[in-house]
Amino acid sequence: MSKRVLVLLAVLAVAVLVAVLVVVFRGRDEHPGAVVDGHARFQVLTPTLIRAEYAEDGRFEDRPTYNAVNRGLTTTAFTTEEVDGSLVIRTDRVALRYRRGSGRFGPDNLQVELTAGDEAVTARPVWSLPGVCHLGQVCEAETMLAQEGAQGVRDTDDHTGPGYVADLTAPGSGVGWSQRGVAAAGEHRVHLRYRADSAQELVVTAGDQERAVALEPTGGEWAEASAALTVPAGRTPLSLRCPDGGCDAAIDHVAVTPPGDAYPEHTGAEHAAANLGGWRRSLDYVDKPRSLPVMMYEGLLSRDGWYLLDDSETAIANPDGTTTPRAERDGYQDGYFFGYGHDYRQGLRDLKELTGPPVMLPRQAFGNWYSRYAAHDQDYYRDELLPAFEEAGVPLDVLVVDTDFKSPNKWNGWNWDESLFPDPEGFFRWAEEQGLRVALNIHPSIDANDPKYEEAVRTAGKELEPGECGMGGDMDCRVFDLSDPRQRQAYFDLHREFEELEPDLLWWLDSCCDGSGFRPEGISPDSAFNAEYARRAEQKGQRGFSWNRSGGGYNGYGGNQVHPAGPWAEHRYTVDTSMDTSSTWELLAFASEYTAGRGNIGMPYQSHDIGGHNYAGNEENRLPDDLYARWVQFGAFQPLLRLHSNHGYRLPWDYPGVEEAAVKFLKLRKALLPHTYTVARQAYDTGLPMNRPMYLDHPGHPEAYEHPSQFMYGDDVLVAPVTSPGVEDVPTELWVPPGTWTNHFTGETVTGPTVTTVTSDIDTMPVFLRAGGILPTSADDTSNAREQVGDLVLDVAAGASGSYSLYEDAGEGLGYRGGEFARTTVRYSEDDGSVTVEPRAGSFAGAVAERTWTVRLRGVPEPSRLAVNGADAPEWEYDADTRTVTVTATSPADRELTFTTR
Repeated sequence: MSKRVLVLLAVLAVAVLVAVLVVVFRGRDEHPGAVVDGHARFQVLTPTLIRAEYAEDGRFEDRPTYNAVNRGLTTTAFTTEEVDGSLVIRTDRVALRYRRGSGRFGPDNLQVELTAGDEAVTARPVWSLPGVCHLGQVCEAETMLAQEGAQGVRDTDDHTGPGYVADLTAPGSGVGWSQRGVAAAGEHRVHLRYRADSAQELVVTAGDQERAVALEPTGGEWAEASAALTVPAGRTPLSLRCPDGGCDAAIDHVAVTPPGDAYPEHTGAEHAAANLGGWRRSLDYVDKPRSLPVMMYEGLLSRDGWYLLDDSETAIANPDGTTTPRAERDGYQDGYFFGYGHDYRQGLRDLKELTGPPVMLPRQAFGNWYSRYAAHDQDYYRDELLPAFEEAGVPLDVLVVDTDFKSPNKWNGWNWDESLFPDPEGFFRWAEEQGLRVALNIHPSIDANDPKYEEAVRTAGKELEPGECGMGGDMDCRVFDLSDPRQRQAYFDLHREFEELEPDLLWWLDSCCDGSGFRPEGISPDSAFNAEYARRAEQKGQRGFSWNRSGGGYNGYGGNQVHPAGPWAEHRYTVDTSMDTSSTWELLAFASEYTAGRGNIGMPYQSHDIGGHNYAGNEENRLPDDLYARWVQFGAFQPLLRLHSNHGYRLPWDYPGVEEAAVKFLKLRKALLPHTYTVARQAYDTGLPMNRPMYLDHPGHPEAYEHPSQFMYGDDVLVAPVTSPGVEDVPTELWVPPGTWTNHFTGETVTGPTVTTVTSDIDTMPVFLRAGGILPTSADDTSNAREQVGDLVLDVAAGASGSYSLYEDAGEGLGYRGGEFARTTVRYSEDDGSVTVEPRAGSFAGAVAERTWTVRLRGVPEPSRLAVNGADAPEWEYDADTRTVTVTATSPADRELTFTTR
């Protein structure tokens, strides 16, 4: 054979090999970033985000799911190779290894190498859906379906996962789950890790089989027990429950194995312990989360730098907004591996890109809200409430009318109580004239004696089912199955007469405890409910959002249980609401941590009852003066500030001893609007929360994890709520990050990293601006947030150069999605002491043409000269006590304006 022929054959062989490798490793051309190995497919979405999909039947899923709406991210460079029988996919951040041909993904055949800080980490992800347990897998009890009053809790003991299940005192209380992976019916063993004070029994049930599990006393420690019973093949409901007499046991986790196998190793325990939290459906009636710890479900961020979002059973998202359940496929896995290391910002950005951006709220939502669970009439709002706000100079933006406005039943009536609202049309006309947005509280059910009931039945085409109606009292309660299109139409038709009176009406969907709801497969009932309210508003050109609990819902996922699809898409539709909390100092301290935890699932917004819903200290539900004032201070720096109570007192003039302090911070809330709105747009663009835990930017500092009550409000503003009683010199321990920080109220500076104690009187709190940081506030702190912000004050902390990009848009409508917005960049140069306001970039309807800027440059020596655009400033002031120079100038928005202090 000639040399030329040999060369040609060699070239051909190489070409064939390359073609085979492309098929094996890179998959189909129409999926950039796809790598296929038999029944496994991997899609590299970003350098830190890889989709891992296993399909025993070879059918990969390319349609978007309710969670994963965007897999078409920017093409990412990566390499593939085979090493010792494993497929290795490398980006510049992670290396994924899968043992070729080894079947379903698990910790033994799929690992991802990454770096978290200075530590090399080998992630061994476990595919684990809430309420689902595979054969031979350890499954956390607290993520299963709690039954008959069982509760997920946490404490300082060595439980695994986010908590464990307790409160098994009611007959039948326990946990249930869907068992998977049993190929043929036969005897299996059910294991559990438990704690018990006395000898007792639990009952394990599989299909029609029941067995008793004997529990020995554990003396406060965790122990293991098991029982054998026949488990049917396929998807089978199993449960562990107390007998009729109840029990005092707690359950940490469970596992089902072949009969001779021991309790399997809990390979995910260490990773679960590293998770930073966290969310739950609500904080209803929680009072002391520190002493009676509240269990939080996992969030995306973890100290070991990775998270697996198991999307295997989430519904398919259709183009028309509906969803289609996935077919049952026991040999199917679909997960998203986030390997961000300690770049927590990147992890949240990946989540935003995959699941879609959060809803952009109307600007008015970031003002002051008033709400009270009380039977106010329309005269009260017009003649007492608003005049009191105006007299105090406090802006009011949103009026929340609670449930008592309804008739014939105050819980779920769908008519106006004419004794309270004899002229609803006039009420809405008055509110519009005052620039107020109105929200109505509704509970999703109806009394069969309601005048609107027969109309609802005609639309639904059938009698509605009897069901639970929360605290509605004695009624013939009927509920809606909103998965039925006709019943859904009947339900939303009940809103029509209210919306005809006020097209911009906000609905407070209080789906706490009524039996109505969606019965969706593949998404949580809360998600379906909230999305529908948001969609209806958006169809009218509004920035649609639901204001409600989120992440769970009824249909087997009531209370604070987690649905298999999780809360990962809620940010697209929902302002989460912590709801009916009890007002204590402990809860006030925990509320910051709770808001930050919501940020770890991509939810930038949180609405707390400012003041707390309930106060047990007296019959009037009147808080101690200092507790009330500190709640208002906290609310001024939350995504939303909504004064609320259970018939109690929550207005500043209800507390004369601290009225001045409370008024000061409600006005500060309005002044902060330019910054708050800018931070909200950052959340939309980047996936960052508005309230950011300290570890987000300082993952290598242990102290950043040890001070969960403090947070960053944007990039440069550090806030530490005061959570201890007292009105003078109240100490607050604060971790100060690296750099120099200036106290917003006193002008004092502190240099970090350090732990220090800041004392605050009742009219101040620890708020610090980073050196080089710029905080824009409105010069007008009394006007309604519906109006465009005019003149601005720029607080600039000297000590380092910095910049700020102020965001503005029309405040309403959807034009911001099409580029109808503007940004104004402000820069501070430490080198020459100059503050430069660059020309506004972009435009939108209603943008101010000219603006007066007041610059307060903090922490500088008294200047010998101060110039504006090169000319001597006619007037300026210097405060020697705070080392602050103040100067004001007016300029067209499209012109550059420079202040020079040297």
